[in-house]
Amino acid sequence: MLIHTLAAAAATAAPQNKFGIAEVLFPGGKPAWIPLSTFTILVFMSVGSFFILFTKWAEQSKVLKQHQSLAGFWRAAGLRDGASKLEKNSAWRQIVDDGLSAEDAAGKMDESESHDWMHSSLARSEASINAKLAGGLPFLATVGATSPFIGLFGTVVGIYGALINIGIAGSASIDKVAGPVGEALIMTALGLLVAVPAVLAYNYLQARNKRIAELLTGFSTDVLANLASKGVVKPAVPAAPAAKPAAPAAAPAKK
Repeated sequence: MLIHTLAAAAATAAPQNKFGIAEVLFPGGKPAWIPLSTFTILVFMSVGSFFILFTKWAEQSKVLKQHQSLAGFWRAAGLRDGASKLEKNSAWRQIVDDGLSAEDAAGKMDESESHDWMHSSLARSEASINAKLAGGLPFLATVGATSPFIGLFGTVVGIYGALINIGIAGSASIDKVAGPVGEALIMTALGLLVAVPAVLAYNYLQARNKRIAELLTGFSTDVLANLASKGVVKPAVPAAPAAKPAAPAAAPAKK
């Protein structure tokens, strides 16, 4: 009986304050516009970061997968025949088409200028592909660099408001200070939670873009050498796999 009485007294004396993200955004049931705006910005940054991560990863994976079909391209009789074996609107098809267009234009120039023209055209094509693959990465870098400070701004505003309320109440006991200050620190945690994935995604996508840029440079160099040599110079490619022999027909059953 005594235990139940003490438990009831403790429950009655326990503080009824509610702490958490909801209390930070809507203290007393009313919206706090600065913390709410800060939280909205952080959510937008997080959603945008993951959207860019998945879309760019899919785009890069598609380019890397298309690179595996280049062996069949080099087995063709010429670049024009090989271009038909590449997927339309792909990065590799763009380099070949731009190289062929540059070759047609170079025929109207002096021999000393034609090589420079084809080289510049392929370099321009390669740069445009790299620029497209890098699209969205500045947003990730911005999120990684600024979201901790945005969260810190929300924390500073929250602590400032908590100190004002404590001063008005005239009480600085630990239960009056710890709760509001702890709530304000949630914004800093959210800022870090948004920044870390954005930085990791940026570095991961940058590394894949660097690998693709190396492959594009090598392919562009091979295309230029093929154009300059009139189709004589080609990179070494493995021979096409031999077709499997057809299975022998089954012998007719004896009656």
